[in-house]
Amino acid sequence: MASLGEIVAPRRMGRGFRWLLASSWTSNVGDGIALAAGPLLVASQTDAPFLVASAAMLQYLPWLLFGLHAGAIADRLDRRTLVMVANGLRALVVGALCVFISTGAVSIGVVLATMFVYGVAEVFADSASSTLLPMLVKHEDLGIGNARMQGGYLVANQFAGPPLGAFLFAAGMAWPFAAQVVCVSLAVVLVSRITLPPLAPREGGHPPVRRDIREGLRWIWGNPPVRTLALVILVFNVTWAAPWGVLVLYATEHLRMGAVGYGMLTAASAVGGLGATLAFGWLEQHVSFATLMRACLSLEVVMHLALALTTSGWIALAIMVVFGAYAFVWATISTTVRQRLVPTELQGRVGSVNMVCVFGGMVVGQALGGVIAQVWGLTAPWWFAFGGAGLTLVLVWRQLGFIAQTKRATS
Repeated sequence: MASLGEIVAPRRMGRGFRWLLASSWTSNVGDGIALAAGPLLVASQTDAPFLVASAAMLQYLPWLLFGLHAGAIADRLDRRTLVMVANGLRALVVGALCVFISTGAVSIGVVLATMFVYGVAEVFADSASSTLLPMLVKHEDLGIGNARMQGGYLVANQFAGPPLGAFLFAAGMAWPFAAQVVCVSLAVVLVSRITLPPLAPREGGHPPVRRDIREGLRWIWGNPPVRTLALVILVFNVTWAAPWGVLVLYATEHLRMGAVGYGMLTAASAVGGLGATLAFGWLEQHVSFATLMRACLSLEVVMHLALALTTSGWIALAIMVVFGAYAFVWATISTTVRQRLVPTELQGRVGSVNMVCVFGGMVVGQALGGVIAQVWGLTAPWWFAFGGAGLTLVLVWRQLGFIAQTKRATS
């Protein structure tokens, strides 16, 4: 019988993958701790809705401001070093916050500034780290590699981290952030053990960053599979975020589930994702990526319709479990397909465009969802999502098969 380590990180994928996986999981524990402790800290400093909303917005703003630049820089510098430096800055920023808290000098201004600077460092860390997996494992192992990375995110960031963060915050306001510093610092040490193959030197040196960004955007626009995948991610994040932005009101007022029921809804999706983590290896071996991509997006359309129609909290919980499962499969497959299609020297720029589409879609979707719900009621965003996602799926149905089967292009 294979050992647990062999099941989680097969030896054939190399020692570098194991160091990367350990670093990712460790960092996700710290981020999960902050996921609960951050809002609690904000709430301890202010009850002004605008400031609380500003704290939430700061999760997305750094990606919209610096995402494309971070991707271009990841394609021109040593990627492992960039991950280490950016994560080191994250640890320093949170360490400074601990000092402010311990000395009683913390304020909402300090908290918001910390969140913004931390978010900027995280953009550069994530842009560079997303390029490491394709450099460490073979193309045929990218699926299982991404599944293990996503699984660590679910377990550490969604399950283990938030309860620990809330517990530590109750013990002392600075403790969760001190724990986050330890986790991020350990992640730096772990990623330092990775040995990467060198990138081919660029002829003529490095042009200005803006020229690199334009080159990446031109490459995406000239590559129909990658371009279509980016547009699908953008549109589906708009449609998904529209009802998700008012989910708390949908759960408490429309479904009458209360605060606990709302928490159960969000946890149910994580449960579904964890189940998909265990099943992904079998799915990858027995079902084509084209079929899985079509099935995931079809389930997304059906989910929007079902949640628009239901008035039962229990049915909504069941739907959320299914949502978590197919969302995990979609995220793993779309990332794997993109990494297989994109040349190594463009991984940073193309990956950053993908993330800008994710967060840009969420910002637009949440804004639309709020307006739609205000005018037409709490189920209206689900109907909007159903129509928008359904129309998009019809338009890209044939291209999804082409995307999944396309081989890597040259730069």
